[in-house]
Amino acid sequence: MLDLAGQWNLKSADGQHKAAIAIPGDVHSALVTANIIPHPYVGKNEELVQWVAQGDWSISRNFNLESVESSYLDITYLDTVATVLVNGVIVLEAQNCFRRYQPDVTSALRVGANTVEIKFHSNIRMAAEKQAAQPFYIPYSKNCPIADGSMLRKPACDFGWDWNLAIAPFGLYGDIALKEIAAFPLDFVQTFQAHHADGSVDLEVLIACKYQGLPIEINFAGETRSVKTELAECRQVFRIAKPELWWPRGYGEQKLYDLVIACKSEIIRRRIGLRKIELITTPDAAGSRFAFCVNSREIFCRGANWIPADALPSQSTAALRHKLLQAAADANMNMVRVWGGGFYEQEDFYETCDELGLLVWQDFMFSCNLYPSTDEFLTEVKQEVDYQVRRLGHHACIALWCGDNELIGALTWFEESRKNRDRYLVNYDRLNRCIEDAVRAADNSINWWPSSPSPGLMNFGDAWHDDASGDMHFWSVWHEGKDFDHYRDVTPRFCSEFGFQSFPSMAAMREFASASDMNIASPVMDSHQKNKGGNARIAETMFRYFRFPMVFADFIYLSQIQHGLAMRVAVEYWRTLKPHCMGTLYWQLNDTWPVASWSGLDHGGAWKSLHYMARRFFAPLAAFAVPAKGGKTLSIMAVNDGLEALMAEVYCEAVKPNGERQKIKTVKKSIPADCAVEVLSIDSADLDGSILHITLNGTDTNHFASKPYKAYAFEDSKITCKQVGDALLLTAQKPAYYVALEADVAGHFSDNAFDLLPGETKTIQFIAENKSAKPIFTIRDLYSATCR
Repeated sequence: MLDLAGQWNLKSADGQHKAAIAIPGDVHSALVTANIIPHPYVGKNEELVQWVAQGDWSISRNFNLESVESSYLDITYLDTVATVLVNGVIVLEAQNCFRRYQPDVTSALRVGANTVEIKFHSNIRMAAEKQAAQPFYIPYSKNCPIADGSMLRKPACDFGWDWNLAIAPFGLYGDIALKEIAAFPLDFVQTFQAHHADGSVDLEVLIACKYQGLPIEINFAGETRSVKTELAECRQVFRIAKPELWWPRGYGEQKLYDLVIACKSEIIRRRIGLRKIELITTPDAAGSRFAFCVNSREIFCRGANWIPADALPSQSTAALRHKLLQAAADANMNMVRVWGGGFYEQEDFYETCDELGLLVWQDFMFSCNLYPSTDEFLTEVKQEVDYQVRRLGHHACIALWCGDNELIGALTWFEESRKNRDRYLVNYDRLNRCIEDAVRAADNSINWWPSSPSPGLMNFGDAWHDDASGDMHFWSVWHEGKDFDHYRDVTPRFCSEFGFQSFPSMAAMREFASASDMNIASPVMDSHQKNKGGNARIAETMFRYFRFPMVFADFIYLSQIQHGLAMRVAVEYWRTLKPHCMGTLYWQLNDTWPVASWSGLDHGGAWKSLHYMARRFFAPLAAFAVPAKGGKTLSIMAVNDGLEALMAEVYCEAVKPNGERQKIKTVKKSIPADCAVEVLSIDSADLDGSILHITLNGTDTNHFASKPYKAYAFEDSKITCKQVGDALLLTAQKPAYYVALEADVAGHFSDNAFDLLPGETKTIQFIAENKSAKPIFTIRDLYSATCR
């Protein structure tokens, strides 16, 4: 094998621009490195780099061969409309970023010097041409400033989104290698776990080869077999009599068995987690269920939606993906949803999810657009689906394959589809059936869901407001400007999207804005808010719940607190509804660039306030206050997602803004496994202007404010911070709510956005990325941000 990754030569079609480019990588990143364009994340530079994707480009490199054998190029993540040439001979015409290409290049090779070249045709121009060739117009998402992205099999968000910049990046982000057919004869390897019974598991291994009669050695779970292929295919079944099962995070260990397949000089390695995952959709009195059952145990899914780790693919590294997924695990999440407007992620993503016990809801890459259903387009879709299902199906983490994101809803979003619903509904059905048929052909054992949100199979109903069945996307609070209590007006079976916005942290904003730009209405800040009316909605909500901050940094802090509060209200209530509700995945886990968004993590992975708060409201054992309808009583609910019954000692007290504390009651109760139980009911009148504090088992604290925070006359909390070694010891003279620490250097706090009552000491660790740094800390709370 000759690995062709490394430095290539980049040039524009008109010859005006030339630079080196690292492959795998994207063209925009190479131009930034070469100082040909400014960094698109800074200021309003997005506007200045639009010309890049509007033109054609090429990349090339030379290589030498001592002899010529029957060979092919192995290429992944080629984005998107591209012509590949070897020594000037066209060997591939590509138009799908989500496929693997293996063109035979034997006749184009020669002994000695060779050249491989990839010509990237402007995806923007090619999309427009494909739109013009459609039998009828296909509308595209209003989120996308760049038109017609749905014409191409390319990440939808590359054309812009309500959290992403619009620069349509392109390049080659995966592998490119020259392989001899004789030395690399295997097409793919799949595994199936059809038998989980009597405590044993059968693992079926399917090996597809380029030709038959090949000797293959297979090693799994300590057993080695030597076999020969028949009809270019080999199937072997391994029975594990007493398997160690793979479990989602919090439910058991993540045991992974090594599978090694050797054929000639080719070695394929897989790590296999033995588990059985079922999607439960049985009818019940409310409608029908939506729950995941792993190894015969129902799992309450706690997590968030995943978008690409960076808007520039060169910056989306394995290390960054691992950092973001580790953050999800550290916040007590057990599922991530790979949203359908980005990428089928690289192999390391799913390997990390296997290791961390993070279940993966995997969308196919169709989102918020209408799409073509021509034979040409559907042929590409079939090949894409076949490749991705076979590539990823062995991962223990994969819980669900979902046909698309919000395509059913999109039928109502465009004038064309509203006027001729039948045409566009049939058009959608052709695409969705094509995806399902290709999935079933590749692996009929998978869990399939047609669309998200969806009430169920063959149901095109409203899953944004109807909470009786299926999965729900609930956006009324953000997009309709309703208050946070509205989250308690719905009882979803599984909420796979809901969210609220905040601004990035001050450190993240300094990546793109100067001091003079630090104003919510500045042109630079506007350019880093992609949701129309988003800044106004953040400010309007702030007026509703808080006294308005006087300085910009406090405004940023408060935007993150109300962001976390919104998600907390929703998650706490929906968790208490189990088993009626069996999952909450908020929008979104991460950001692609520094921007105002729904993300709980800043661009690059630093934790915003939401993520610290999520670690608490996603805790496997937690206690929450839920107001009854009418607001006269509060139910104190204990939720146990664990494997066994747990004892919960719940202490409730009323705390006045001046610090006066009154005990209400202590209750000690056993909470059954997988259960939400009311442990106490409180008359709201007993609070009398106080804030309810709930302490679980002496350490985990939570509070409930029955009125907007602006109604409380908070007093100066007078927080003091003493540094002892690597620890910060915090105390307060008056109640301090949502205490948030900031550092002037990159790093991570052990906790943040917490409450601090008089007489308590909170110990916080700060881990700086630069171990020799001497950080300066800033402390904020509700009083200091809104009352001074």
